[in-house]
Amino acid sequence: MAKTFEHIDDLLASWLCDQPVFFVATAPLSGDGLLNCSPKGNRQEFLVTGPRTVAFLDQTGSGVETIAHLKENGRIVVMFCAFAGPPRIVRLHGTGRTVLKDSPEFDSLVEQFAGASGEGVRSVIVVEVARISDSCGYGVPFMNFEAHRPTMDQWAKRKGLQGIRDYWAEKNRRSIDDLEGFEAL
Repeated sequence: MAKTFEHIDDLLASWLCDQPVFFVATAPLSGDGLLNCSPKGNRQEFLVTGPRTVAFLDQTGSGVETIAHLKENGRIVVMFCAFAGPPRIVRLHGTGRTVLKDSPEFDSLVEQFAGASGEGVRSVIVVEVARISDSCGYGVPFMNFEAHRPTMDQWAKRKGLQGIRDYWAEKNRRSIDDLEGFEAL
């Protein structure tokens, strides 16, 4: 049933990139800290950049848990489920790092994404994958995909670049466990 893979081949890369949603989970080091699992809409915002490296666009959110946890300890798992077609779950465990919008590396990374639109992108998360595994996915229901919600892009356009930066300064400085998020410039 469950298998591990040495690397992400072209077939697996294509399957991962075709999924309309994926989930990202991180955790603080503290035993009483709160775990975080975030759903991510995949509007061509996930990319396999190498046999054991992936990246995804991190849209602005009301929290900053992924960024704070990666800054503290780097641990991350990215999970994909097949909601159509044959059942399958794939997990990518690894070490992540955050490339913020103001980083010199940001623009060259974003250019690699076909779906890199919108002012709402605050960072690119890059994951060095240590373990690639799949499992049956028999318990995952069939679900029909209609469309991605336009709400994030609409919100970001209304806010404008300065409004988004103000939002980051207010909402993304500290995690819910009071870990350092990032300082908006």
